[in-house]
Amino acid sequence: MNAPAPTQLLRRAERQQALVDCLTPLLPAGGLLWTPEDTTPYECDGLTAYRQRPLAVALPETEAQVQAVLRACHALQVPVVARGAGTGLSGGAMPHAEGLTLSLARFNRILSIDPVSRTARVQCGVRNLAISEAAAPVGLYYAPDPSSQIACTIGGNVAENSGGVHCLKYGLTLHNVLKVRGFTVEGEPIEFGAEALDAPGYDLLAVVVGSEGMLAVTTEVTVKLVPKPQLARCIMASFDDVRKAGDAVAAVIAAGIIPAGLEMMDKPMTAAVENFVHAGYDLSAEAILLCESDGTAEEVEEEIARMSEVLRSAGATAIAVSRDEAERLRFWSGRKNAFPASGRMSPDYMCMDSTIPRKRLADILLAIAEMEKKYGLRCANVFHAGDGNLHPLILFDANDPDQLHRCELFGADILETSVAMGGTVTGEHGVGVEKLNSMCVQFSPEEREQMLGVKRAFDGLGLLNPGKVIPTLNRCAEYGKMLVRGGQIAHPDLPRF
Repeated sequence: MNAPAPTQLLRRAERQQALVDCLTPLLPAGGLLWTPEDTTPYECDGLTAYRQRPLAVALPETEAQVQAVLRACHALQVPVVARGAGTGLSGGAMPHAEGLTLSLARFNRILSIDPVSRTARVQCGVRNLAISEAAAPVGLYYAPDPSSQIACTIGGNVAENSGGVHCLKYGLTLHNVLKVRGFTVEGEPIEFGAEALDAPGYDLLAVVVGSEGMLAVTTEVTVKLVPKPQLARCIMASFDDVRKAGDAVAAVIAAGIIPAGLEMMDKPMTAAVENFVHAGYDLSAEAILLCESDGTAEEVEEEIARMSEVLRSAGATAIAVSRDEAERLRFWSGRKNAFPASGRMSPDYMCMDSTIPRKRLADILLAIAEMEKKYGLRCANVFHAGDGNLHPLILFDANDPDQLHRCELFGADILETSVAMGGTVTGEHGVGVEKLNSMCVQFSPEEREQMLGVKRAFDGLGLLNPGKVIPTLNRCAEYGKMLVRGGQIAHPDLPRF
């Protein structure tokens, strides 16, 4: 990339100074960052392949300060990117070069736990796991449990509609949130949903959850809490063939069993996490399944027996059942640490996120194995197998431009193949900047225009998280030309550009 001309730098410096002068009186001391050394930590989220520094970073402490900042940015027509803990994996919180990053990390208070209504009211910066820790004394917990739950925030979970290993039984963020409060881009207060069973008017809660910070800025969330089960046990089943493991997932669901969790890891991923946490995984297996049952002791005993029978019939070569809580947690420790374990195998990795019908699990794994040869890169696979949500981790070195390019093509191929198999380009990580091109593949221009219509209804100037999620017609046209030039079109029957 060519360095900007001095006049361009001057104009950016002038815009930055105008923003700093406007926002400084609105925020507490230390609540506005703008020097390169202060804004560099905010230049990316968990997708580190793409980076960009903003004009400034605001760290408000009150809703009044958030409102004032949004009103000021709207008046100046400065883009705003809301940010939580920065654990997202699709570049959804990557800053805008001419905009403000609005960090909500200081909104970290749990406002109330109501054991009677089984709800918690929390600020957007509260960590996912902190909700369950606060509700534990009254025998309740918050069910969605992303692998990053020790760090990720509830506001970020709302933005991405996050899931986790127990989402098969207990649902995604959308199914566990009652109300979202925040502000529009103009700084007007807004609420979605209600603490009652239903809210008047359109069901806008379902619109804002998963909207990736494009419609409003969330400051407070009311979530559902569920009773902690009396008992939970986990099966670890080994398979000598990935197709058998994939078919076993479909067989469990077909038997009328809805496990609390149903996860799958292939051999490379199993080896990586076993070396990292020593969970006791079968390193000879081509794939392993983790199948959890929870409830009363009687319910768990019956369900474990039924699942074990189904897994054996599907070709499991070995079955181990957790004998106590410590062993159950050890089984899950590998799955929960899949991403950090992968970081030990390669300088960088790109974690993809697509969803396919459960019956196609083996097909996509075999297809990914062929793509490894095609692009000359390794890939380790971990799945929310019960609902068909894939997380292939493509291993590469971001310092090598050619490897980064091949990684991008590899990822796009996985997403496009998922769509061709009847799936979609994202399950819980969001589109962000990572999957913009793949949106051109899955959705027609007319469908993307409808999405933009929703965006314009909330944000007519396009200032909230611009350049994310919904690709422009020009971008899709250029992507189509690139695929034609590179001979990458593998599924010509899909909607295009």
